[in-house]
Amino acid sequence: MNSIGIIGAMDVEIELIREHMREVGAVKVTRIAGMEFNVGVIGATTVVLVQCGVGMVNAATCAQVLADRFGVGALLNTGIAGSLDASINIGDIVVATDAVNHIMDVRNIGYAAGQTPGLDTLAFPTSPALSKAVIAAAGRIGATVHTGRVASGDRFVRDDFEKQRIVEDFGAKCCEMEGAAITQVAWANGVPAAIVRAISDKADGSSSIDYPTFEAQAARNSAALVISMLEQRG
Repeated sequence: MNSIGIIGAMDVEIELIREHMREVGAVKVTRIAGMEFNVGVIGATTVVLVQCGVGMVNAATCAQVLADRFGVGALLNTGIAGSLDASINIGDIVVATDAVNHIMDVRNIGYAAGQTPGLDTLAFPTSPALSKAVIAAAGRIGATVHTGRVASGDRFVRDDFEKQRIVEDFGAKCCEMEGAAITQVAWANGVPAAIVRAISDKADGSSSIDYPTFEAQAARNSAALVISMLEQRG
C-alpha cells in the first residue's frame, strides 16, 4: 500500500490525524469539489486526509476523487456511529466486514432490501487485510473491538422501530451515514477499503443526551486508532 485516502465526515473525525500529520512533516492542501485534501505522511505511508461532509453523496464524491485524482492504493473511513447491538457500548470500536445502504429499498420490483438495481451485490465488502491491521491497532491502544456489518443511510437513526428494522433486514452492528457509499466506490474501482467506527450513541432514542457528550471523544478514539495502525505499517 503506497498511499491511503482517509475520509471522515466531520472535522472532529479527522482533526487529530491532521494535527499528527502536521507535527511529523509538511502537509500539502489541495481543494477539489469543495473539499480540502491534505497530503502528508504517517509512518511510511503517504496519506491523503479529507473531511468529506455528512451523507452518502458527499462520501461517494470524495472517494471517487481520491481514486481518480490521487490514485490512492486504499480507502479508510474513520468516524463515529450508533450501536445497533446491545453488547456494543459507547466508546467501543466497530471494524466493518462489509457495508450496506439501509435506505435503498426497491423490493417492490424484486430486489432485496438494500440492493441497488443493476448491481449483483447487496453489501460492499471491506478488505480483510486492511481490516486486520485496524483490529491489531485497536488491540494496541486497548480498545474493545467488534467486527460486523455497518449500515449506512442519509438518516440519523433515533428510534427503536428504525433500529430494529435495520437489524432485522441487514444484521448490522452499527449505523452511520457514509461507509456504504465509500465501500461501493472502492468496490467499483477495485480499491481495498476499511471502515472503523467508534460508538458515540446507542441509536435508541437517547441520542439527544449521549451524542453531544460522547461525539468528540469517540471521534478522537477512532482517529487515534488509525494513527496507530499507520505508524506500524512498513
